[in-house]
Amino acid sequence: MSNELAPLSDPGLPAHVHRKADTDPVAEKRAEQQVAVLFGISAFGTLLFIYSYLFIDTESFVFIPVMGNTNAHQLGLGMGLAIALLGIGFGAVHWAKTLMSDTEVIAERHEMRSEDADRDAFVASVKERSEVAGLGRRSLIKRTLGLSVGLVGISPILLLGDLGPLPGKSLEETSWRKGTRLVTDPGDRPIKPADLEVGAVAQVLPELRPGQKRTLNDIAKDAVLLIRLRPEEFQLDSERLSWTYQGIIAFSKICSHMGCAVALYEQTTKHLLCPCHQSTFDVTRAAKVIFGPSARPLPQLAITVDAEGFLVAQQPFNEAVGPSYWERS
Repeated sequence: MSNELAPLSDPGLPAHVHRKADTDPVAEKRAEQQVAVLFGISAFGTLLFIYSYLFIDTESFVFIPVMGNTNAHQLGLGMGLAIALLGIGFGAVHWAKTLMSDTEVIAERHEMRSEDADRDAFVASVKERSEVAGLGRRSLIKRTLGLSVGLVGISPILLLGDLGPLPGKSLEETSWRKGTRLVTDPGDRPIKPADLEVGAVAQVLPELRPGQKRTLNDIAKDAVLLIRLRPEEFQLDSERLSWTYQGIIAFSKICSHMGCAVALYEQTTKHLLCPCHQSTFDVTRAAKVIFGPSARPLPQLAITVDAEGFLVAQQPFNEAVGPSYWERS
């Protein structure tokens, strides 16, 4: 008795089944309208992108369940671009599935080189396939496709607006002023020296004046780390030492390499570490760079206390905060 299985015969290709839109004019018209609606949705998404870029304030926030407080400007840009691209994609797929020719064709492989004859053949093929796709007689799809693709194509021009204006002195200035109190972030609570134990670290921002609003750009430049050491552990000159108060020293939290947040403190070594590119700064020596790509130490903020005993800035930063670049050594 043989254990061999009899070979299966080749069943061949399944019979071609016509789509409903191929035989029913009503279904064909309905599919065309559905494609046009998808392209129209894409155009709406691009308009939302443009509106968000031009008219929604970059500091505007909205509350969304699950997501919480979300930047409305960025949300509008992301949603608009997603709707624009998905609308074109879904529209093109639905068009191909319901209205374009579904005749099976075989394409022979050719050498990967284009000659004049090949280019002419390509142009002729595009014209032929345009006729097969029905662009000539499906004016609704043609118009909505042109609208959606055209809007998506020109929308990047808006981004050229971010090339200006020139920053002027804004990159060199922060909100820190003489007498500005240091407040916790988050919480906006003024700090006294007794609030920090030896080895403690706190992130602070400048206290807001009445009616003042803190922007994201301000936070990006104003963030400061407070670190408390024993005074005898510092290896500073007399000027730098006068910028500390009872062992508390303040440095900009913005890495001088690429602007990341220097948020890791090694208590045993007294080192600050940037998690992005591992630049390491020695707190005891005025945040001197001891490892990594940073070109300069973290700027130090001179601090003291006011009449009520709260920590305040003696003066603004003595140098620009943030990453180094070709105009900043």
